[in-house]
Amino acid sequence: MPIRHQRFIHAQLASAYALKGETERAATELAEARKLSRDDRYSSISCLKASQYFGVPKIRALFEASYFAGLRLAGMPEK
Repeated sequence: MPIRHQRFIHAQLASAYALKGETERAATELAEARKLSRDDRYSSISCLKASQYFGVPKIRALFEASYFAGLRLAGMPEK
């Protein structure tokens, strides 16, 4: 599996674990996503949003309510 897919999977797991209240597991997965990333996209929500396209407004709202909310709970800062 390509590294880019692995880092995204770790970020998704971080978000999911955080939303379930498993913050230690979330922080571990977020750290792994950061380690696998060649840039700083997982350093903050604003960097992640700037590095990827998250779809039309309706889809972005879904990302905001779930994926980004979980990443914030996992410890990812806004900026």
